[in-house]
Amino acid sequence: YGRKCRAPICWDQVGERVIEGPEMIKVTNEKVVVAKEKLKEARTLQKSYADKHRRSLEFQPGDRVSLKVSPARGVRRFGIKGKLSPRFIRPFEILDRVGEVSYRLALPPQLSHVHNVFHVSLLRG
Repeated sequence: YGRKCRAPICWDQVGERVIEGPEMIKVTNEKVVVAKEKLKEARTLQKSYADKHRRSLEFQPGDRVSLKVSPARGVRRFGIKGKLSPRFIRPFEILDRVGEVSYRLALPPQLSHVHNVFHVSLLRG
């Protein structure tokens, strides 16, 4: 209300006035760059931890794979439910690779309401 808003990122002490204008923009941009670098370092570190437990699976178009369904979540979209239902449903043919870790499957007409792109973790060769 009549005052310029100052971001807390530029406050040194409470009540101290900081130079506003181009200098404030420069300092803020430098701090944003440092924050982005730290986030990138953390992301690569977390990726290295996750990749230790990950198995690399690659399929070719035309391969037949089974699709994992989760009975614990009560997946009814596949028409299969219950604790004793199979964990994987019949083999489907891979049409093509979408991205690095997902594949498009040829689903039957009964499953036309289900999106046909699945992550590699849901497939078993």
